[in-house]
Amino acid sequence: MSITPFTMHERLLPASPNWYSSRCSDTNDKGLLAFGAKNTIYLVDVTASSSTVVGELVGHRERVSGFSFCQHAGQSHNCASTSDDGTVKFWDTNEKVLVKEHKTHQNTITALHWSPGEKNLVVSGDEKGIVVCYQYNTGESQSFFPEPRNIFCLSCSPHNWHYLLAIRNMFRSPNGHIYIPTFVHRPGKTTNGMTEGKEKGCYLASGSKDQTIRIWSTLKGKGVMTMKLPFLKRRGTGVDPAVKERLWLTVHWPKGKPTQVVSSCFGGELILWDLTKGGKQKWSLLGASSEGQNHSRIVFNMSSVCVEDNRELLLSTSMDREIKCWDLSSLDCCWTLPTLGGFVYTLAFSPVGTGCLALGVGDGMIRVWSTLSIQNKYDTKTFWQGIKSKVTALSWHPTKEGSLAFGTDDGKVGLYCVVSRPPQVSSTYHKKTVYTLAWGPPVPPLSFGGTGDRLSYSLYSCAGEGIILQHDPWKLAGEATDIDRVIKDTNSIKHKLSPHTDLSWKPDGKVVAIGNEDGSVEVYQAPTLKLLCTIQQHHKIINVLRWHHDHSSLPELQYLLASGSSNALVYVHDLRTVIETPPEIPVVMTEAYRSLAGHTAKITGLAWSPHHDGRLVTVCYDGTAQVWDVQKEEGLCNYRGHRGRLLCVQWSPVDPDMVWTGADDFTVQEWAVSKQEFTKPPKSKNVFLFLAKKTLDQVKAKLKAKKKKKATGKGGTKAEESLSLIGEGNKGGAVSIRLHPLQPLLWSVFPPEVTLKKRKPRSMLPLSTSMDHRPREDLQQDCLNLATVRHSEDHIQLGLFADRDALYRMFQEEEEGHVEAGHYESAVYLRLWKGDIAGALQVATEKGELSDHLLSVAPMAGYQVWLTTVEVYVKQLCLQEQFLKAASHLLSINKVYEAIDLLKSHQLYREAIALAKARLQPDDPVLKKLYTTWAAVLEKDGHLSTAAKCYLAVDSSFDAAKVIAKKNDPVSLKTAASLARIAGESDLSYSLSLRCAKDLASSQDWLGAQQLLSTHESLLAHRLHYCTIELLTVSLTGTDIVTWTCSSIHPWSAPCKNQDGFLATLRAVWERGFAVSPSNPEILKALHQQLKAIENPQTTPNVPMKQLLIQVSLDLTLGAVSWLLGDWGAALEKLLQGVARGNEAGHFLLMSETCRLLFPQEHKKMVDPSDEKALAAARSLEAFVCYQDLYHMWWSLSTNTAGAQRDMTDGLHSASENHINGLDGHVTDTPNGDGMGWCVSAQNGDVKMGVCVNACQVLLSEPHATCQATQRAIAKIQQRLASMVHQHSQTQETKASHGEGRTEKPTSAQGSTPTDSQEADTESLPCLIAMVSEHHKELADIPEHKYPYPDVLECCLVLLYLSKSSDLVPDHLKNEAVALIHKYGTSSLRKASQQFLS
Repeated sequence: MSITPFTMHERLLPASPNWYSSRCSDTNDKGLLAFGAKNTIYLVDVTASSSTVVGELVGHRERVSGFSFCQHAGQSHNCASTSDDGTVKFWDTNEKVLVKEHKTHQNTITALHWSPGEKNLVVSGDEKGIVVCYQYNTGESQSFFPEPRNIFCLSCSPHNWHYLLAIRNMFRSPNGHIYIPTFVHRPGKTTNGMTEGKEKGCYLASGSKDQTIRIWSTLKGKGVMTMKLPFLKRRGTGVDPAVKERLWLTVHWPKGKPTQVVSSCFGGELILWDLTKGGKQKWSLLGASSEGQNHSRIVFNMSSVCVEDNRELLLSTSMDREIKCWDLSSLDCCWTLPTLGGFVYTLAFSPVGTGCLALGVGDGMIRVWSTLSIQNKYDTKTFWQGIKSKVTALSWHPTKEGSLAFGTDDGKVGLYCVVSRPPQVSSTYHKKTVYTLAWGPPVPPLSFGGTGDRLSYSLYSCAGEGIILQHDPWKLAGEATDIDRVIKDTNSIKHKLSPHTDLSWKPDGKVVAIGNEDGSVEVYQAPTLKLLCTIQQHHKIINVLRWHHDHSSLPELQYLLASGSSNALVYVHDLRTVIETPPEIPVVMTEAYRSLAGHTAKITGLAWSPHHDGRLVTVCYDGTAQVWDVQKEEGLCNYRGHRGRLLCVQWSPVDPDMVWTGADDFTVQEWAVSKQEFTKPPKSKNVFLFLAKKTLDQVKAKLKAKKKKKATGKGGTKAEESLSLIGEGNKGGAVSIRLHPLQPLLWSVFPPEVTLKKRKPRSMLPLSTSMDHRPREDLQQDCLNLATVRHSEDHIQLGLFADRDALYRMFQEEEEGHVEAGHYESAVYLRLWKGDIAGALQVATEKGELSDHLLSVAPMAGYQVWLTTVEVYVKQLCLQEQFLKAASHLLSINKVYEAIDLLKSHQLYREAIALAKARLQPDDPVLKKLYTTWAAVLEKDGHLSTAAKCYLAVDSSFDAAKVIAKKNDPVSLKTAASLARIAGESDLSYSLSLRCAKDLASSQDWLGAQQLLSTHESLLAHRLHYCTIELLTVSLTGTDIVTWTCSSIHPWSAPCKNQDGFLATLRAVWERGFAVSPSNPEILKALHQQLKAIENPQTTPNVPMKQLLIQVSLDLTLGAVSWLLGDWGAALEKLLQGVARGNEAGHFLLMSETCRLLFPQEHKKMVDPSDEKALAAARSLEAFVCYQDLYHMWWSLSTNTAGAQRDMTDGLHSASENHINGLDGHVTDTPNGDGMGWCVSAQNGDVKMGVCVNACQVLLSEPHATCQATQRAIAKIQQRLASMVHQHSQTQETKASHGEGRTEKPTSAQGSTPTDSQEADTESLPCLIAMVSEHHKELADIPEHKYPYPDVLECCLVLLYLSKSSDLVPDHLKNEAVALIHKYGTSSLRKASQQFLS
């Protein structure tokens, strides 16, 4: 929940209160009025003389449907609200914050009331009939379900808090029965509003659509008084017969007035009823003292409040979008607060009437606000006649007072005189929304004529279709002219002009600037519209243009033109040179005089300050208004008071500090530049991200309402209308008769002539028929005339009884009458009756009234007439969007290709293809083009399967497979691969099958992966790879390595864990399942080459486990194939690489399990190569096996010496920065893991452990220690080199930015430790490069560096730890480990080893 900082603005016109809610506004005892408008609650401070908007409560996501204050002393700042979003929220109006909320209701909430008798009870009801009683203090709620009908309104008794009145209604709209209840004090003697008497109970007032107000007694349980609404005639107007249908009768019982009730009436009038009187004296009309005080439309809500001097005020909200305050003593209107029911699209100050501000609003009304009025600061007049659409553009006449031009979103342009009504509307409509209106000097042809006949100003309008029309304000009925014709003729332009989006006349009328859709701005000289220059600065559509005023103290500023577009930048151009000395050839400007950057969305409005030089205010979709000092290119202030996108802005013509802005939050706000906190717009583009959510909720609500309306059926409201028969004898009860259109009983209860009256068809001869309904004397005279004359031209009604010529003359008169009345069908029939088929077709063609019947008789007029009629009828059907029917008629005149193009151009590809296949040859190129075009559209829309069918239809199997594969899921990839294989696209099928198999393997579907790969013999190598992955995954299931489950596995992979050796198992599976054995060396060699071609990147830490298993499996597969080929050396290299990957990735458990699977028995037998080539690889492999055995023995000893293990870990952390993480990972991975368990059971006893320690002699390899020390030295030097390069680049950047010739001497590289002065002196780039080269030479002389090997110094530390905690380590191993650490270890590593020797 957020709060708008209302201290920002001076005055504000809020959004209109929501309609058709029984309680959507309320007042408290402090004079605060709150009402729901859209999804916001506005707070208004009320006095007898004025009103001030003081804040708003924002938090609901949908329309506010109810609001109620707590009426108890000291708690009146608490209030509750309901919304269509299903929540009941509780607010604190002092702090303007949300206190709590509940979402007990599951349906739309329709009624709410805070009990006046119990301060903690809040009651709400919804459209399904569920009532929820909520305790504000405890948060407890209780629901009950009296009856499954919509609860339209609720009212709690102020005397007996456990009394609740819930009114149910079948409809929420005003078409159903509406009841607005209100309670009053107990009957009896009344003193100061309190009751003195023994009689208990209270009275209830209710209003209904039956035009009555009833008073009920809760003590008697029946109605005690009925009052009928009076019919009130307004001055100069008649009674609207539709007023009754729009009746919304609301009642209010003022506090402290038990004998008076206020109610609304038919047309928005308010009536005060005196219950102690009778007859016409029973009621008094509020606002009767003067004209125009009452509301003009129905009233929805009323509430009262007592202010200073004990004056009781009544507040009312109405459909006329006004909030009125009434004095209940004088019955006069104290003040009126106008509200807005739509986006504020445009603002315009009158240049003649000072302070007169016109507002164009999306609710179809123009409001003219006298902003300088002293008595009423919201003095507003409303104009709506002749508009009937959103007002999107306004412009005052420069010299004629009260003349206001307006434009609407349906393309209408009109002229209002705010003194007289109705408006004049131009006969020329735009096709799209009118965005700009401007008054300027006339251009041809209106500029022609004598001096006395020449216009002073023309009205120009620019709309969404991209044209600018010039209107004659004195002859709006005449045709408007397009100024593009003048522009083309004057400038000899042959090409099509870019669509126009805005125009602005310079105040002196000499030049006009026109903005275009392509982002260009063109400046033309009046009146010939010669092009002076083109501004190519913006890259998006121009939204607004404004010239600087011409009364500046600096004359050169009057030539400044500001422009705003959708790219969030405002450019200001100086056009002085171009205007004062017009060039012969138009100039192109690409550089701006000033650029104003800061907004983050498209610019929607600009306004120059008439009081300052070079001061501009801009408004934007980012929700802020920005004031700029154009000369300095800096922001002066930023206004953020709106809660939506800003659409328009105007600078006050009288106050230099005041600016007016309008936005799509339905508000107009006046604010002071000097009082704003911010100076620049916000940087975030998502200032109003909540608007997307709000718009989405509104769309959902509309769709839901539309679905409900459709469910009732067309005219369902009338069919299901409830008839309430209320009589005095049934104690005020109601008998409902529910009618249904399918109910057979309907005809027995209501006769057909009553329920459904058949409409009489219109006469074909209305003129002569009407003359037969004259008085009897006139009809008798007709008989005399007919008897004496056989032919009379003066009496058309006798043509039916005279000769044929008279009949034809009668037909002619009747035809003209039909055409004038718009009954073209009847005129056509009259011509057909005369036999004038060509004439009938001509009339129908001109009026767009051709039909199938007329087309059927067209051949009687000739073949050419029929052919022309069909073509015209096709165009008419296209305008009516009956494309299929139009195509069928084209076929009747043998225009097959035209019919296909018609269907294709309107996206009816399926029908177009069907027609083409039925009527064209199979090899016709049109058919193939149809398929490919439709496929491209389907592919773009995501209908990939249908697109693939189109490609298959034109024998483009490759494209079909590619389209299906775009879905990129296993099913689609499998289908695409199969399709490519069937079509003979082997390469494509190969790649798609491999992609699909990878996805299936990733989801552990091994059966599916192998089944797909088996379709290609060339994928046998990949099958072997996936077989290895599956065996390895299943073998590692149950450990901490494989934590997932396989969706499907092969039978041969199940017993893999129980075999003696992984390689033996793998060989057996390959021979049995894939027919791969040593007996086929050629196949094995080919498989080896394919496996080597598979990418297997270098292993890095933190690689995902599934990817790591794939890499290890590929190494094992290559090793197994080399083994089958008899190349044991290559096999050992690949096995070593697979084992070492676990160590490189920092996953010791994977390395250990891989060793266990490969060498379950004595590994000496497995790693005994017979050739010298594999000796180094075998030694490294044996070292890794001993490495993991060494750790398992350490962990088994550490089970009882956890403290010693902790010391060891701490020592390692301080010893070596290159191997700490790996060792620490080993320690933390296995104290309670599966690895330690099998190690202890496998090596049971100190004797075995001693043998294992002796076997670790291979780990203390001095050549490998030398190699690893050299590699660490190279890495250290490379780190220092990188640091030096980084510092050098920073120094160069500093020199470039400051332009200095001196820089500081670079410091030592990070990671270096200058222990003496010699090392610091030699640390230069050439020295370090030489050192790296020297180390690489030393490394090349060590053959052991080719293969991975466990960290020797790490193994030395583990052995020293074992020697301290156990006597299993021989002295020679201990001494050798100490020697290696002292020789190759760092100072920290040597220091760490001392704690195990002390």
